[in-house]
Amino acid sequence: MKANVGGLDRIARIVVGLALIGMTLADVIGIWGWIGVVPLLTGIFKFCLPYQLLGINTCPMETKK
Repeated sequence: MKANVGGLDRIARIVVGLALIGMTLADVIGIWGWIGVVPLLTGIFKFCLPYQLLGINTCPMETKK
């Protein structure tokens, strides 16, 4: 698994995931809010399978020395 989620994309995924889980725990939204686990985990592990399948990479390019 090569990292393909980086920068602002990663921060947004973590924030959205935590917000959805928090709203579910606070009983603001229904049980579907547990779907927030998906963006939370993709943000934490810096890997998104759909990104890989589509050839998308938001990580900064590493410079070769």
